[in-house]
Amino acid sequence: MKRTSRLAAWLLAAGVGTLAASGVASSAARAEDGAAALAGKTCGTLASRVAEIPGSGPVFLRSYDSSFGVGQTSELPLREAAFTYDNALAVIALVACGKTEPALRIGESLLSAATLDRARRQGRLRNTYRAGAQTQKPIPPNGWWDVTANRWFEDAYQVGSATGNVAWAGLALMTLGEATGEERFRNGAAELARWVVANTADPRGPGGFNGGVQGFDDKPQALTWKATEHNTDLVALFGWLERSGTAGDWAGPEKAARGFLDRMWADGGGHFPTGTAPDGVTVNRATSGLDAQLWPLLLRGAPEAWRAALDYAEKAHGVDGGFDFNDDRDGMWVEGTAQAALVYRLLGRPDAAQRLLAEVGKEVSRGGHVWATREDSITTGLAIGPDSTTDDFRYYRRPHLAVTAWTVLAAVGWNPFTGERVK
Repeated sequence: MKRTSRLAAWLLAAGVGTLAASGVASSAARAEDGAAALAGKTCGTLASRVAEIPGSGPVFLRSYDSSFGVGQTSELPLREAAFTYDNALAVIALVACGKTEPALRIGESLLSAATLDRARRQGRLRNTYRAGAQTQKPIPPNGWWDVTANRWFEDAYQVGSATGNVAWAGLALMTLGEATGEERFRNGAAELARWVVANTADPRGPGGFNGGVQGFDDKPQALTWKATEHNTDLVALFGWLERSGTAGDWAGPEKAARGFLDRMWADGGGHFPTGTAPDGVTVNRATSGLDAQLWPLLLRGAPEAWRAALDYAEKAHGVDGGFDFNDDRDGMWVEGTAQAALVYRLLGRPDAAQRLLAEVGKEVSRGGHVWATREDSITTGLAIGPDSTTDDFRYYRRPHLAVTAWTVLAAVGWNPFTGERVK
């Protein structure tokens, strides 16, 4: 029996009128209808953005939407940027929507990039590619022509390979493998996982895997810090590869990534620290990250004790309408608020999930993408890159692909770490 039906029966037994009971049921129905409407709108937005790119071949979607003149960025590195993380999430969201064909167009680009990089390495996936139809092989990373300087530029982060981004691309390919039954997608995910193991494994301190590589091909710079978020992504990817029977040793890497999470949990005393300092050993206590609290709860077999991280997030990250990225609580991070809605659904708290989805639904732009923040900008407490001297990474109020995809996942009830619907 549904929760609303049980509650209605209790109200009747307690002598409360039928009108009140039906009011509760209709309220729950309206909430469910609202989630369905939000899912329909955002699913349609993602599918339409793929359809706008002519042909039927591989594509990458622009991360920052500028439809209807909304959200246009003047920053050349971002104008046509298609971030790998964002596009991986779009693949998963489209599959969750039942729209496999547009998901395949993005997935083919991820698979091609995973199979061969311009550095002639398999599994080397860049953080950012150029949006649009992908006709070149290997697919080049994002770049732009600067008229003033009269030369071509690339960005050190965008041509780098962050461990978490590679893992999310692997999860997208595993999702397509499940949806289509085509082994080539699982094999592509395995290539990405092998690159991670070969290039980012770090046994120091809590073990696990470091942040990846940043910089240009002639002078790559290892990112020696380790992130709870990245290692969470890897537990999901390695575990999925192992369950699917994909060729390779995945149990060992999964154990290493999971061991990192267990160590962070033990050091956090009821929540997850963001990871380590650049020495790969010292626990980073300078700031708190919402994704570090939420994502581990989406893992298959997550210990019940970890649910305390959600209680911590509510206190340390809760703001009016939802959640902030970090614990300075200077505004609503819409992407993280959608993530929290999905976690609430997974943990059997539908009322809390629907409350957050209603707030996220207020942030849909005229173009159909969801705004990244409610305020003009919010801090994260993180740095853009290893050369940053301040915590200069911020989120801005722009219509964004990843936020839209997470909204789909929360509204539909789809766990991206397992490829399963949340009950």
